[in-house]
Amino acid sequence: MLFLSNADVERLLSMKECIEVQEKAFKALETGGAIHRPRIDLYAPSNTQTDGYYRWGTMEGWYDGIFATRMKSDVNTWPKAGNGIATEEKYCIQPGTFCGLIMLFSSDNGEPLAMMNDGILQHMRVGAGAGIGVKYLSRQNSSTVGMLGSGGMAETFLGAYCEVRPIKKVKVFSPTKANREKFAKRMSERHNIEVVPVDTAREAVRGVDILSTNTDSMVPTFEPEWLEPGMHVSMLGPCEVSPAAEKRFDVCIRQGVGGLKLPETERIKMEIGMSPLAYIGGTKEEMRRLPPKTTGSGFGGDYPDFCDLVYGRAKGRTRDDQISFYHNMGNQGLQFASVAGLVYRKAKGEQGIRSIPTEWFVQDIRD
Repeated sequence: MLFLSNADVERLLSMKECIEVQEKAFKALETGGAIHRPRIDLYAPSNTQTDGYYRWGTMEGWYDGIFATRMKSDVNTWPKAGNGIATEEKYCIQPGTFCGLIMLFSSDNGEPLAMMNDGILQHMRVGAGAGIGVKYLSRQNSSTVGMLGSGGMAETFLGAYCEVRPIKKVKVFSPTKANREKFAKRMSERHNIEVVPVDTAREAVRGVDILSTNTDSMVPTFEPEWLEPGMHVSMLGPCEVSPAAEKRFDVCIRQGVGGLKLPETERIKMEIGMSPLAYIGGTKEEMRRLPPKTTGSGFGGDYPDFCDLVYGRAKGRTRDDQISFYHNMGNQGLQFASVAGLVYRKAKGEQGIRSIPTEWFVQDIRD
């Protein structure tokens, strides 16, 4: 059984491959050649973080003979900045460290195949998903991007755009000036394009072909009236795009099924903050720490999905002046199965990859 670090994944996985394998896996949903289970979270009150909650999340998928489960263990808080806008912050053990793991199993004989850190692969799979949306829905000559956010996700989103469109110029805004300036310098050097930090979100959005919002904001990040004819819009989080902005989209495609739909109770809640479905422990007083229900586009609207688009049941962009939107959520478990499966197969032939005894994970007692 292999153990792959973030450094291993970064060395083995290219954005081109990440986009290609996800496209194939998404298309395979149509014929049963792939399947996934949406993300489910469990919340328990944290005794050390009295304004936060512990959250355990999992999502699963199967593709090309490999089953994957991705799990993450976080303590979450939802602080408000000076402008009153809340974000979701998280850590494991202490601020700055995180716990996210992917486990792979063979669907032929059930064998545990690999365990890997999820950090690099998580960023890559989400960015590649956004790249698929740009490939299918943006104007083919799209060359300018307005980025809202300058973190790791913004980097992979931009990398995916550069893979599928002739990107020449990027404007980036995030609230911290130093962060957007560092992002601009890194991305300009990495992609050999012009990347300009700007002072407002409005300036980042004005006049671009692709609007990419990549933040952990709990509220929408742009105004509906900022949208211009011909734009394509891509998002990271469920709160970034307002219902009013959605009404301005001419073409809406969602990646896939975003979350299970269950009757809500005091302990089962839909679309709480960044959670599509949450099982919640704690007292009523402790539960007041949790964020409110999602107010943005959520975890997948009532519009066609990627398979509807590629198999002709739904139309994509038909005119250059249309505003298109790709809801970049919904196939998370399948993304981990397809991308992590690709990384695992490449790693098998590599020297220096760490391994763990498979017998540690199997037993002779029937469960």
